[in-house]
Parts: sequence; C-alpha cells; structure tokens
Amino acid sequence: MSLSRGHVELLQFLRDRTAVIFTFFFPALLLLLFGTIFGSESTESGVAVSRIFTASMIAYGILNTAFVTMGSGLAMDREDGTLKRLRGTPMPATAYLIGKGLLVFALSVAEVAFLILMGVVVFDMPLPPADHWLTFAWIFVLSVVGCSLLGIAVSGLVKNARNAGAILNVPVVALQFVSGVFIHPMSQLPDWLEKVASIFPVRWMAQGFRYVFLPDEAKAQEIGGEWNLGTVAVVLGVWCVVGLILCLVTFRWSGRDK
Repeated sequence: MSLSRGHVELLQFLRDRTAVIFTFFFPALLLLLFGTIFGSESTESGVAVSRIFTASMIAYGILNTAFVTMGSGLAMDREDGTLKRLRGTPMPATAYLIGKGLLVFALSVAEVAFLILMGVVVFDMPLPPADHWLTFAWIFVLSVVGCSLLGIAVSGLVKNARNAGAILNVPVVALQFVSGVFIHPMSQLPDWLEKVASIFPVRWMAQGFRYVFLPDEAKAQEIGGEWNLGTVAVVLGVWCVVGLILCLVTFRWSGRDK
C-alpha cells in the first residue's frame, strides 16, 4: 500500500512542471551563481570556494526537497480534501506518510546527484574516496528522514496551502545563511548566531557533507577545527526523534476548522 501510494505521489509530482523546475533547478541555480562568482577564490587551506559551495549546497538541496516538498504537499492534500477522502479508505496514516516519504527520498537522491554532477562537470570537483561514501550514506539518510519528519510536523501550522511555499521557505533560507551554507567559514558570523545555528540540523548536515567532499585540511575552516562526525550523527539523530514525536502529536487528517 505504501509503495502504491509512493508511485502515485511521484506521478503527481512529475506532472507538475512548476514543482519540478523549482525543486530541482533552484538549488542548482544558486550553486551555479555562487560557484561562478566566488569560484576563482581559494581558502587558506587551498580548497576552491566553488568546491566548498558544492558540498554545502547538498544540505540546502535536501532541506529544500524534503522539508518544503513534504510540508507543502501535506498542506495541499489537507486543504483540497485528499487526506479527508483517504481517511475513509483502508489506507492507514502510516502508509500515506511512507508514500510521501518515498517521493521525498527519490527526489532527494535525484537532487543530490544533480548537484554533485554540476560540481564535477562545472567546477571540476573531484569525487571523494570510496570510504567517504559510507559516511555520505548515513548523513544523507538521517538528513532526509529528519527534514521530512519536520516538514510533516510544520505542515499543521500552514492554514492556507497557497502560502505554504512562502511560509516554509522562510526558515529554510534563514538557516542557510547562519549554518555555513551561504556564508563559510561560520567564524564570520557573530558568536550568538553560531550557537543558534548549532541547535538546528542544517549546520551539521552541511559540515558532514563538507567532510565527505573536501580534503582533510579543510577542517581548519570549521568551528573548533574538527569535522566532529560524532556530533553530526547525534544532532541529526536527535532531530529525527524530535521530528517523529512532533508528527505523532500534530498530524491531522483535516484542517482545524473541519
């Protein structure tokens, strides 16, 4: 039932050309702009800035795909009555949400592959060694799961589905600037902003992906001068648990006024 729902979700998404363009090409466009503008520069460790942007933008691509797509999709299904109709069928909430999750996972894989391809082809970014791909896998899975669960939870706060994209993109864009995605190294930020960013998963997602795609000497640009993969795993895992709890508390088949 979950696989069937996931197939339906994927077909519906692919038929919406506007959603496809904005989901896939907006992060790629930002990477192209930032990479082109700052691509000729290098950090003190000799790492090209375009390579840093490519690694960091993977975190943005996942957040944009998982959090915004999941949140806005649920808000729309709730408002147009799709959820209310599904409630009258044998489909349980878990099957519906797993179906949505399969859509998000497929889109995230495609989004990340597109960003990596752009980094390799446009900015000559070398691919990481084989052992780094295992680290990439668990960071990717935790990131997609955590962002998807948070998208489900936040969707309940969206009262008008037409405004969902604008509402959900506010925290997304804000977190990019304070989490080391658009501004790196984070030491350029005020100390209190660094501490705020460290609470949220985006900072750790970006740092984890930089570990995967950047040489080891690039860790000197990170806060504390270390990759801190253990902290990355703990923070992302905690946010997955927090997201799950929020989903169980906030998920509704219909809007508050229905």
